[in-house]
Amino acid sequence: MRKIDKKVFKKVVTYLLLISITVFFILPFLWILSTSLKSDANIFIFPPKWIPDKLDFANYAEVFQRIPFLVYLKNSVFVTSMTIIGIVLSSSFVAYAFACLKWPGRDKVFIFVLITMMLPVQVTMIPLFVLFKNIGWLNTFKPLIVPYFFGGGAFNIFLMRQFFRSIPSDLFDAARIDGMSEFGIYWNIVLPLSKPALATVAVLTFMMIWNDFIGPLIYLSDKMKGTLALGLAMLVGQTQTEWGMLMAASLMMMLPAILIFFFFQKYFIRGFMMSGIKD
Repeated sequence: MRKIDKKVFKKVVTYLLLISITVFFILPFLWILSTSLKSDANIFIFPPKWIPDKLDFANYAEVFQRIPFLVYLKNSVFVTSMTIIGIVLSSSFVAYAFACLKWPGRDKVFIFVLITMMLPVQVTMIPLFVLFKNIGWLNTFKPLIVPYFFGGGAFNIFLMRQFFRSIPSDLFDAARIDGMSEFGIYWNIVLPLSKPALATVAVLTFMMIWNDFIGPLIYLSDKMKGTLALGLAMLVGQTQTEWGMLMAASLMMMLPAILIFFFFQKYFIRGFMMSGIKD
């Protein structure tokens, strides 16, 4: 009986702890939602009201009048989707070479790739800007998309490589005996078996590019080519900010990320769990 009581007590404590952590993390989102439905006069009242007396949806309509929200949404979707395609394809292709092929110096080159993760983005910012300026790519989406088709980033390569190494090598040997090319093995065997890893990289890439502010700010000068991150910055005034409208725009920008994580969380978690280090 005491053992049962201890088990019940541990479960109750565990669930209470998890609920407390969940509430702690969800409070900012609820505050954004509450603020977006308030007028400016009711935002800073004390004590604050989580549920306003009157729901005011004027902030959402005001967003579309202040900035070309739908244009920014279209630009963000285009840049993000193309970047996801580039990163998923290129990082998986490079990872296949590191995980499934044997060639001289493979492990040393892989270590060098991992070392690039320690290189800050700020170090390459000016050289890349000068490069893109010289080839005439400024004020286009190319600097935000094309580089991701060449490697996909060291972390993504590492994640893919670790997952590929968990696939039994007998499948590759059997395919080679049947005369399948290395690209055929990569495309027809490795990729279909790597959906969790591909989904993980896709979700991480979406979060990174969807919220990217520095890249569009540096390379895009045309207002109509801006992204949602730039659009939110335009709503912040130099002397005064309409917080209700800003929260409404922020919430609309957050919804796609929330939905994507909700629908892909199964693959996302599985991808991390199955990408452990394997010698």
